[in-house]
Amino acid sequence: MFRFASAVVAIAALLLAGCNTVQGVGKDIEKGGEAIQKAVK
Repeated sequence: MFRFASAVVAIAALLLAGCNTVQGVGKDIEKGGEAIQKAVK
C-alpha cells in the first residue's frame, strides 16, 4: 500500500511540475504509469 501511495504522490508531483502543454501532460501521465507499473512489481 505504501508503494501505491508513493506512486500517486509521484504522479501528482509530475503533473503539477511540468504540464505546460498537452504534449507535456501526455509525457507526465506516461511516466506516472511507468512508476505505478514499477511499484506494483
